[in-house]
Amino acid sequence: MKHFSAQYVFTNEGPPLKRGIISVKSDGTIARIEDSGGNLSERESAEFHNGIIIPGFVNCHCHLELSHMKGRTTPGKGLAEFLKNFRTKRENGNETMLFSAAEADREMYSGGVVLCADICNTRMTFDIKKKSRIKYISLLEVFGLQAEKAGRRMDEVLQLAAIAHDYNLPYSIVPHAAYSISLTLFRLLKEVTAKNTITSLHFMETEAEKTFLKYYDGPLMESYRDSELLPENREIVSDHAEAVLEEVTPSGNLILVHNTFVDRTTIRKVRNRKNLYWCLCPRANLYIEDRMPPVDLLTGEGCRMVIGTDSLASNNSLDILAELKVIQANFQEIPLAELVKWATLNGAAALRQENTYGSIRRGKKPGLLLLQDVDLQNMKLLPQTRITRLA
Repeated sequence: MKHFSAQYVFTNEGPPLKRGIISVKSDGTIARIEDSGGNLSERESAEFHNGIIIPGFVNCHCHLELSHMKGRTTPGKGLAEFLKNFRTKRENGNETMLFSAAEADREMYSGGVVLCADICNTRMTFDIKKKSRIKYISLLEVFGLQAEKAGRRMDEVLQLAAIAHDYNLPYSIVPHAAYSISLTLFRLLKEVTAKNTITSLHFMETEAEKTFLKYYDGPLMESYRDSELLPENREIVSDHAEAVLEEVTPSGNLILVHNTFVDRTTIRKVRNRKNLYWCLCPRANLYIEDRMPPVDLLTGEGCRMVIGTDSLASNNSLDILAELKVIQANFQEIPLAELVKWATLNGAAALRQENTYGSIRRGKKPGLLLLQDVDLQNMKLLPQTRITRLA
C-alpha cells in the first residue's frame, strides 16, 4: 500500500481536497481517500508532493496508426488541402508505421493517458494495443461517397471487426464524417451499429463541410474531384444535424469530434440526440484551420466536453496536458478543475468506463497523476506545468 498527498487533490467526486491523502493498493486500486482538512500529519510511507493530484487522462480521439506521418503534412492550409496532402503521403514511410505507433503509445502513457478511443482503418495497431498499459477502445471507421461501393465498405469493416474480436479488443464500428459517407452507406452502417455503446463522428471541422453538404461545391468538392473520389450522383445528407438525428445510430453515446465551426443553431438541433459528448482537439484545429473551436459557445449551451489529441499527422504530440494549456490560454475563465474534469471523468463517461476511470474513488483504478509547476494561487496551468505518474 502506498499513500500520496499533495497541496490539492482533484477527485472529481466533490470539491478539491487540500492536502488530502490517497491510499493505493499495489495493483492501482484506490483503497482510501482521507480529507485532512489541510492539516496533514506525518505518516510513515506517505509521499507529499507540491502540486495537484488528479485521475489519469482520457484521450477521446486519437489516430495511433497515423503516427508515422508526423511532420509530413503542411499546417494552416485548411482541411481540404490537408486531406489532399494526406492522401498522397499516407503510404510513405510504411516501414516506420509500427515503430512510430509503438513510440506514440509509450509517449501517451508517459503523458498520463490511461484510456483512449482510437480511430482505426486497419489492424496495424492491434498488437500494440494488446500489450499497452493504456486501455484502448478501437473505433473502426467507415467512409465512402460512392454508393455503389457501400456494400464493399461494410464488408471491409466487418472483417476488421472480426479481427478485433479475435484479439479480444473492445471496439465499435463508426462513421467518419457527414461529408464523407453516402446515404446508402450511412443506412447500412446504421443497421450494423443498432446496438453500439459508443459512436464517434468527425463534426464541423471546417467551413467547407457546410458548403459541400448544402451546395455540393467548394474546397472539399475540389479535393474529392482531384482524387477521383467524387461520385457522379449526389447522395449525401443536407446538413450536419440531419446526419446526427437521422443517419447515425441513436444507440449509446455519441462523441462529436472537433466542432471547430459549430454554430448555436446546430448545437440546439443535435442535442435532441441523447447521450451526446463534444470532443475538443484544439491543437489539431490550429494546425489544420488555424482556428480554435468556440469553447465559450459550447459551454454556454451546456455541452458535455471531452478532450482528444487527433493524430500526429495534425499535431506534434499526443499530449492531453498540452491541449488543456491551449484551451486555458484562449478561454481563461474556465476553472482548472473543470478542464481536468473534461480530460478525465467526462472522457471516461463518454467511453462508458467511468466505473474504473475518471475519478478518485475507493475501488476504482483511475491512475494517479501529479500536476507540477502549477500556479496554485490562481489555479492556472503554466507553460512549464508538467505531469508525473504516481500510480
